[in-house]
Amino acid sequence: MTFQRETLTVNNIPITLFSAGDGPPLLFLHGAGTSHGIEFAEPWTKTHRVLIPRHPNWSTSGAAPWMTMIHDYVMHYLEFIDQLGLQQVDLAGVSMGGRMAAQFTAEHRRRVRKLVLIAPAGLNIPGYEVPNFSRMTPEQILDALTTKPVLIASRLPVPTAEWLAERDREATSFGGVIPDLFDRRFTRWLHRINVPSLLVWGEQDRTTPIQQAPEWRKLIPSIQFLPIPGAGHLALEEDPAVAEQIGSFLNG
Repeated sequence: MTFQRETLTVNNIPITLFSAGDGPPLLFLHGAGTSHGIEFAEPWTKTHRVLIPRHPNWSTSGAAPWMTMIHDYVMHYLEFIDQLGLQQVDLAGVSMGGRMAAQFTAEHRRRVRKLVLIAPAGLNIPGYEVPNFSRMTPEQILDALTTKPVLIASRLPVPTAEWLAERDREATSFGGVIPDLFDRRFTRWLHRINVPSLLVWGEQDRTTPIQQAPEWRKLIPSIQFLPIPGAGHLALEEDPAVAEQIGSFLNG
């Protein structure tokens, strides 16, 4: 199914939104980069209305330089679902988007039916910290993100000046939220998450190592755990079966 692209204005910020499918709404929050596409989400469109917005300050969405805290993005997505007239959503997020999804659910759990966290960022466990991407070459970054760099690279478009400018913009935006992203005060409220939840993690993740997963499972005791053998940080893009397994959880 082809995703439709449109622009919504949320709290005076133009937002790029990709949507497809029919059924209960599934809101997917992306991570620090958006260059690797959304094809992985196509299986979910068989059972859900899939909503994939670009965060403010990312990709082709509008600028909101004042948004430097994860709570800003939580409030943005609360406004987003209110504007769409949605009482409740299935919520999924990867990496930085997983951190947003976790905090959103802790604060607004009645608006979430089911929660999926995919290699969520936010914890720096000693010995298993997130690498400093600012000191890495593009090739090193790709190797850190995936166990299948050739596959992922083949899905990237031929770089244009506009495409490269978007990547620079996303890197700058990510740098702006990093201090709050890793502020552990958010963990004090994760016990409030009482909706059916699933934690998905590639066993070969070198960006947010799977060794961080036990801490997340302590913080959200009821969460189910799905390790993905052989997969890296971009497990959704590396293995189509991951999206199918997430779909089974959402539909179960």
